[in-house]
Amino acid sequence: MAEYWDGPEGEDCPRRTWLTTRVGAAAGLIGAAYRIILLQPGSALAALQMAANDSVTMATLGAVFGATTCLSAQVREQPDDPLNYFIGGCATGAVLGARAHSYMTGTTACVGLGVLAALVKFGKQEGWRLAGPPKL
Repeated sequence: MAEYWDGPEGEDCPRRTWLTTRVGAAAGLIGAAYRIILLQPGSALAALQMAANDSVTMATLGAVFGATTCLSAQVREQPDDPLNYFIGGCATGAVLGARAHSYMTGTTACVGLGVLAALVKFGKQEGWRLAGPPKL
């Protein structure tokens, strides 16, 4: 994911979308592995369907986030604004709500993912770190 932060925001949208799609697919595969282990489907075909469904869903969410964030930066002409990430997270949440056929899920996911994405961008700008020794 380090490649995602290379270069200015709002440029090279296909590459950024591809990177977020790959991360989403990987997260979907990892989640599917846990789900298959915990729920133990009745057959190998059912396990394969679960893995494919989870992976495709997460890859789609990654693609929506990457494309929306990049296009928002282009349209708004403010490439380093955390609002672009909020918009991308919100669009991703809306897709998740549509997938679940639930307005409440979509609304909650929109706000939650939008705030999370904006905080990640803001933290990146401010130099926040989640791990490692503290700066003194």
